[in-house]
Amino acid sequence: MKIGIVIPAHNEVMTIAKCLASVRTAIEQLPSTIKAYPLVVLDSCTDNTQSIVKAAGIDYLCCDYQCVGRVRDIGIRHAITNGATWIACTDADSVVNVDWLAQQIEHISHQPTDMICGVVQVDSWARLTPQTRKDYIAHYQDRMGHHHIHGANLSFSSEAYLAVGGFTSIPCHEDVDLVSRFEAQSYGITWSNRVRVMTSSRLQARATEGFAAFLTRLEQNNIH
Repeated sequence: MKIGIVIPAHNEVMTIAKCLASVRTAIEQLPSTIKAYPLVVLDSCTDNTQSIVKAAGIDYLCCDYQCVGRVRDIGIRHAITNGATWIACTDADSVVNVDWLAQQIEHISHQPTDMICGVVQVDSWARLTPQTRKDYIAHYQDRMGHHHIHGANLSFSSEAYLAVGGFTSIPCHEDVDLVSRFEAQSYGITWSNRVRVMTSSRLQARATEGFAAFLTRLEQNNIH
């Protein structure tokens, strides 16, 4: 088994180093029979993100799409071409748990699945109102069998990914779109809260309808 870990990045100089360090630590927990390697897809970066990725010795691609669906797809297809049989997606502003990959392997070995949808935790509530935190916790289902979808914590078999046509070139909700096509073609999906990622609470959205936009809407509802 070979795991390709695909990380899109657009001007993530403040967060990419922590992300890559966490991915490296997660890889170290795997048995020697399983190979895993990270690939960063640098999209329209105008800061020093590329320098940090190079200094870390991580493989990367450069593109100028400004479309996260297309960026994820180019990275995934590159990883599959290089032999990846399982793809794990996260984001450059996220930190994966130490057992992020090990828990995926655990799921696959106990009950074969084509996709795993994990959960996210918010890294800090300090910049948000207490009511926003309460509203978020009331909404979020941190349990097995949840139905949350996060591009920052989504993994799947390479074969199934190619069969459904992969991530499409849409500006947002590319993750929801992919999961719906897995469901439509009756692929097995595991909704796990054992596969965990810590994600940023920033309100400056990279994707117009992504996680930051969701937090912003909650925050604005509580301020007004």
